[in-house]
Amino acid sequence: MKILNKIILLALLSLLISSCNKDKNHPGYIYFPDMHYAVSYETYSENPVFAEGKTNRLPAEGTIFRGGPEPYPYKAKSFEDQQRAGLELINPVALDEQVLAKGKEQYEIFCKVCHGVAGKGDGHLYTSGLFVAKPTSLVEDYVKNKPDGEIYHVITKGSLSGLMGAHAGQILPENRWKIIHYVRSLQK
Repeated sequence: MKILNKIILLALLSLLISSCNKDKNHPGYIYFPDMHYAVSYETYSENPVFAEGKTNRLPAEGTIFRGGPEPYPYKAKSFEDQQRAGLELINPVALDEQVLAKGKEQYEIFCKVCHGVAGKGDGHLYTSGLFVAKPTSLVEDYVKNKPDGEIYHVITKGSLSGLMGAHAGQILPENRWKIIHYVRSLQK
């Protein structure tokens, strides 16, 4: 009986040692082939699994990514919502030198190409002739007299004329408020 136990133990030990394989190209046995050989689809490719046949899916309505901003309460790109945003939204970011520096940095990335260095609507896209309509001057009374909430709404949803697109997907909410502080500094 002792000899049989030793033979079984020796067989198990040799099986254990032989199962160790350091060759990354041949990892060993595949226990769940449906998971190992999964069918992958490219992001924009056709997909027979979904009804509309698209692989890239929109998130469920109302989805907020973890750590993301709260939902924007003004859904429409309308004059009424723009006015309401102007009355109800107050810039929550306190003004200091760091905020102005970040606002300038964000302005130069997202706004300068259209509105220009000084915010006069003379950015490269307009002066080069690539964009035929002159962007709004951010330093004239039209924008100076607008409350911060209205400007925030225009950055978020785009202009009512349709010349400026929505930047909600590109600029974080806090940075939009910082840009507004920077624009206000240009107006002085």
